[in-house]
Amino acid sequence: MAWSLEGTYFENCNCDVICPCAATGFVHPADEDRCKVVFAFHVERGDIDGLDVSDRNVVLVVDTPRQMTEGNWRAGVIMDDRASEEQAQALGAIFGGQKGGPMAGVAPLIGEMLGIETAAIEYADDGVRHRLKVGNQIDIEVEDYAGADGEPIRLSGFGHPVSSTLALARATRSEASAFGIDLSNEGKNAHSAPFSWAA
Repeated sequence: MAWSLEGTYFENCNCDVICPCAATGFVHPADEDRCKVVFAFHVERGDIDGLDVSDRNVVLVVDTPRQMTEGNWRAGVIMDDRASEEQAQALGAIFGGQKGGPMAGVAPLIGEMLGIETAAIEYADDGVRHRLKVGNQIDIEVEDYAGADGEPIRLSGFGHPVSSTLALARATRSEASAFGIDLSNEGKNAHSAPFSWAA
């Protein structure tokens, strides 16, 4: 069977301006000793083996060594509480890399799976500002940098698993505490992009 997901995503990590990992195809290390990052996904349209998973959210909370390609990532998943058990399992298989696609390349880097939780996830994206609220665990808002034409500044050709073109952004608000990973990344690096995956 086949699957496809389309939607938007953003991330916020503790690097200063532009994530050197993503900008160099993961050749250069992150700015800090540990990279602490939240990835937020909103699936606008999705079909997994005939199951509709549209309008669902998934959040990944990750802690990695400075050199991300070394592996030994610690990661936890928060699933939208509006997802049925069947939808949650199907989405978990995509984001866990078991059904192929971009996350299959990330999965071998995860050394410790910290768990899967379910929570009310509020995700908002107006094209320039991107917001995530997960109960009292996560509260993040990021804003894309605008170029002279008012459009978001984007870098292309990334070796990033979500998209090869990412908008550059910064966090205007950032607090998270989940799976034993705590971060406060206000003013720090962020990226956003639409995504379209299929396998």
